[in-house]
Formats: sequence, structure tokens, C-alpha cells
Amino acid sequence: MSPTPLRLGSLAIAALSLPGAFAAEDALTVVSWGGSYARASVEAYHRAFTAETGIEILLDDYNGGLAQVRAQVEAGNVHWDVVDVELADGVRGCEEGLFEPLEPADLPPGAGGEPAVEDYFPGMITECGANQLFYSTVYAYNAERLSGPGPATIEDFFDLERFPGRRGMRRSPVANLELALLGDGVPIDQIYATLDTEAGIERAFRRLDAIKDEIVWWEAGSQPPQMLADGEVVMSTAYNGRIFNAQAVENQPFVIVWDGQVLDTGYLAILRDTPNLMAARRFVAFASRPSSMAGVARYISYGPTRRSAQPLVTTHHATGVDMRPHMPSNPENMRRALPNDWRWWSENRDEMNVRFAVWLTL
Repeated sequence: MSPTPLRLGSLAIAALSLPGAFAAEDALTVVSWGGSYARASVEAYHRAFTAETGIEILLDDYNGGLAQVRAQVEAGNVHWDVVDVELADGVRGCEEGLFEPLEPADLPPGAGGEPAVEDYFPGMITECGANQLFYSTVYAYNAERLSGPGPATIEDFFDLERFPGRRGMRRSPVANLELALLGDGVPIDQIYATLDTEAGIERAFRRLDAIKDEIVWWEAGSQPPQMLADGEVVMSTAYNGRIFNAQAVENQPFVIVWDGQVLDTGYLAILRDTPNLMAARRFVAFASRPSSMAGVARYISYGPTRRSAQPLVTTHHATGVDMRPHMPSNPENMRRALPNDWRWWSENRDEMNVRFAVWLTL
């Protein structure tokens, strides 16, 4: 996730320099993924929340994981209030007691007044949070830096003979193991059953081995578009919304390959023992409104997880582009999509993190 326009330190300093600067209980520290996604969240509902409640948002960013959350909760020194987590991390953190439980009755109704539990798509409400948006890990390439027909399948990402050059990949086993198996011909409906075996895990790492010398690792979501624009890589995995924004706002000649996309969701989790619990709950409820979800989709191509929010998705705020075809959940983009199995990752992430770290050193 990456630098944001509203950094925690600079915002706090600016606020303290103003007359009548707000007290700590009048502000929330919200931690997200930075870059264009953070900007979309600010425009879609952070500012509206502050206007409605008077509670300021101090925005910080991170690159995911639970390490910082664990450290704060276990030390009894919680200074983050709300964190935007990947679903598997959210479930794992909930099981560890790192996050406050969610009462479904506290979620706002649908756009037509229907109860939230009926409005969310199945499986979107968990014990500690309700998923906000659909996003996906795809891969993309710069059309101006490739001659001839471009790559079209996930297998092409791993084909160094037809498409020589460096690849960008996130420095994490998440999605990479799935993409490796997809690129090795494993059917979509067998990916996690394959990863449930030692032979399957070894097969995934062997496929990554084949391109390891050509991989440039990224950690923040803002990096892949820059790597593609600079020619540092010929193609890169990326979050679909980051590539869309580079296409729509910066006119970059990038092409998304939806084949084999890993579809995922995430939610806003409230840290256990936050001193600002009531304000944090108000913020999460505000962000969970159908209008807030659809508002995000005006700034970045991440789709709402509520049925009544779907018809509210319209056009890109700056360019007027119809956003619906660019959503990862669009039927055309879903033809060969792999839904992330958060249960598998919740149970296996620690082990896979260790194995991935060891593999990087080999």
C-alpha cells in the first residue's frame, strides 16, 4: 500500500497548528493501503463522515499483515483505531482476539431499507467485520513496450520464451501460489485442494522457480504501475484498481489480463481496546452504507459487496468512464476468476510466510 495524500504525522501537526485543534477523542486513526485506494476512500466517505460527525480522520498506511496490530494489542498500547484488512487476516485476527466483534444489527440498512444481513452478498458478514469491496490481483502489461500480440492468459505470465523480460510480483505468498498453479495448468476449481498437499505446494514453488531470476518484487500497491511505466518490468501482478487509475487518470497504455484473476475482499476492523470504540463503530457503520461503497467505485474500480449498492455504481468522477465494465465482479471479467479461499489462508498463512521467506533466500 504506499504514500497517501494525508499522512498521519503531517495531518496531526497541521491540526495542532490550527486554533481550536481537536482533542484525541475527536479523531480516529484509520490505517489503509495508501495511494489511489486511500484517496478514493477519503473522497467517497472519510470527508463526508467528518462533515456529519465532526470526528477527524487521521489516515495512515501499511502493507498488510497482523504484526503491527498484534504488537499494539499485546502491549496494551493501541494507537490505531480502525484498520483495512484482507479477509484472511481479518478472520485470523478476530480468532486471536485482536479485533472487536461486529454486531450485524449495527450495520446500516440497504438503499431500499432492507436489513443489512439480506443486502450483503453471501458470506460477506463475518464475526469482526463486514466486507466492503471486491478487488482482485490481476496482471497487466504496457502495450507500448511489447511488440506483436500481447499476453492473454495466466500461462503467458510464466512464459519467458514468448514474452521475455522481468515480471513484477508482490513480495508475499498470497495470490502468488495460486497464480503459479494456474500458470502451471491446474484447473481453477482444484487450486486449493492442490495447495492442501505438500506436492501441490512444492509444485507452486517450482513454477515460481522458473521465473524467479526475472522477478522484481513489490510491496506497495502503487509500485506496479510505476514499474510498468518505467519499463522496469514487462508485466506485473497488481491490484486491478491501481491499474485502472493509471489507465483512466494518467492515460497509461496498460492492459489488464483478467484471466486467472484472484478475487478478494477486505473489511474495516476495529482494534481491540481502542480508546475510541464508539467513534470507530460510527465510522465503520458509515463506511458500510451502500452510498459509501458506491462512492468508492467512482474513484477506483473496486466493486461493492452489497446488492443495493451495485445499481448506485455509475461513472468515474474525473473522466466520465462507465465504471461497471471495470469491476472485477463484472461477469465478463469473472469468466476465469479464482475466489480467494480466506479459510485456507487463515489456517496456513503463517506457515506459507515462513516457507516463502526461506524460498526467497535460496
